Amino acid sequence: MHLQWNDRRTRQFITNVGLITSNGPFGPDVMAAEWTHHISYSPSLIAINVRGHDASAHNIIESKEFGINLAGEEQNVACTISGRYSGRDVDKIAVLKGFGVKFYDGNKIDTPMISGCAMNAECKLQKYEEIGDHIMFVGEVVEISADENIRPLIYHNGKYWRLSEYIEKPPSDALIRIAKLVEQFKKQK
Repeated sequence: MHLQWNDRRTRQFITNVGLITSNGPFGPDVMAAEWTHHISYSPSLIAINVRGHDASAHNIIESKEFGINLAGEEQNVACTISGRYSGRDVDKIAVLKGFGVKFYDGNKIDTPMISGCAMNAECKLQKYEEIGDHIMFVGEVVEISADENIRPLIYHNGKYWRLSEYIEKPPSDALIRIAKLVEQFKKQK
């Protein structure tokens, strides 16, 4: 089955917005990637999915490193700029700076990082593979910081959202009932 970009049936996913920074043949660049996933703790690995023709893909393949900056709730303009234009045609770093976005140099990679994000991770490329119409890049985290006072921006149904309400885990009486049912229905070995 093939689906068109923005097909309404795929809009039920809820993701964060990764602002992916890179530096390579297209110069310093930033792109918005909703497909940004932490996939391993030890070693710490993060996967991103990028279209193969994007400037960021070429930068990452050439430089073997990239930054992941999880956008905070107040960074929707930065996400829109980063996702709407191509680094092949526009110096998005300069445009973002024009909007007041602050950058800093990576500590362990030669890539700009974005200030004010919920999380910043500097990654060294471990592997990449073309999967469907995107390239999956897996990076090992070599430096990471997070600001727990900044809540991550949410992306759902083509719109940006804020985290608004915490939902409690099941109460202890429900957990006890669950444990009893699990014990009752354990598979015999």
